[in-house]
Amino acid sequence: MVKQPVSVNGVVRWKDVGLADQAKSEQKERKMVVLRHEIGDVLRDVRQRQGRTLREVSHSARVSLGYLSEVERGQKEASSELLSSICSALDVPLSSMLREVSDRVAVAEGVAVPDTVPQEFSQRYLDRELNTELSDELAKGLLSGAR
Repeated sequence: MVKQPVSVNGVVRWKDVGLADQAKSEQKERKMVVLRHEIGDVLRDVRQRQGRTLREVSHSARVSLGYLSEVERGQKEASSELLSSICSALDVPLSSMLREVSDRVAVAEGVAVPDTVPQEFSQRYLDRELNTELSDELAKGLLSGAR
């Protein structure tokens, strides 16, 4: 970073210029994220990973081939019912698809999203299962050590 003298009301101050100015201009130039484009990209990626055609998925989801194509290209805004139907046809939970969309939007916005389980969920569900598993493992270990 480079310092440059700047005169304000007759007082000379040093201002950082260079990389900071570039970062500010990059933030201003950031493209707007269009949700329907991200949803379409995720649906297409899932379908292609499965090696399925638009025709197969549109038939399973009971959606016209043309409409599904428009959704995948981000030209149509799909309703929640339609998204649910497409996800069912792809055998992917709607929540997983939306999580992938959310992650992509976060990346586009330059936001770091931690990949963690919320504490409330952890306390309610995972801790019980984990404690049960640990108790079972501990009991097995103690019993095998006693022999």
